[in-house]
Amino acid sequence: MTEQGLPIVGVPCCVEAQDEGAIFHKVGEKYVMAVAQASHCMPLVIPALGEWYDPYELASNLDGLFLTGSPSNVEPHHYKGEASRPGTHHDPVRDATTLPLITAALEVGLPIFAICRGHQELNVALGGTLHQNIHELEGKNDHRSDTSRPLDERYLERHPVTLTPGGVLHTLSGGQPTAMVNSLHAQAIDRIADRLEIEAISDDGVIEAASVKGAESFALSVQWHPEHPLALEWALSRAMFAAFGEACRQRKASRGGTVRRGGRSRNHAA
Repeated sequence: MTEQGLPIVGVPCCVEAQDEGAIFHKVGEKYVMAVAQASHCMPLVIPALGEWYDPYELASNLDGLFLTGSPSNVEPHHYKGEASRPGTHHDPVRDATTLPLITAALEVGLPIFAICRGHQELNVALGGTLHQNIHELEGKNDHRSDTSRPLDERYLERHPVTLTPGGVLHTLSGGQPTAMVNSLHAQAIDRIADRLEIEAISDDGVIEAASVKGAESFALSVQWHPEHPLALEWALSRAMFAAFGEACRQRKASRGGTVRRGGRSRNHAA
């Protein structure tokens, strides 16, 4: 911890209706603890309030943005996809919060680390599309969570990914050509957004990681779950969270008291 305190990392919530109609804004503990312990930052849980926020003002008052996984999927109308099958879990208020926030975060130079649903959100926010049921495509493996195994064991290594030579992940891995990752997803990137660079690909051709071309700061997404305590034992997981934390510290040191709105800067003292 520095004299100025820990960098503040925004972690948007999911919204869930429980028994008797009670509504909860939720973030899994594993995500909060990974930001705190592996990135050495202060996680700030952001309620999913959609358009209630000015995304530029919110992004400008953060030092980092961490987008989590979720049981829900991005609604397909955001990427002009076919309507979801009945029973598909969506979270439209999370979509309305995260998608504009991603755009604002990139405009103001906020470090971004996105996982699973967050990986898909980043692609959609930048104009890409998604496969809704990748296991049904010819030549693709079943990447869904293996429910025959105990919950924690589902986050163990499951398949290899090939790292793009010279890319962010390749560098963070110390130059390793491949890495083993877990797999707990039914959806995946279909057409990758023009602003994204492929960082890792699975042996069946699924885009497993991406970075933002020309981003002012750290901007990485992965389809797997490096935040789980078992996955944080992997060197690459620790390296990703450490790099994100360092970018957030640099952001905190540089931003001072200036807040940007709609892509323009304004100072609180004005």
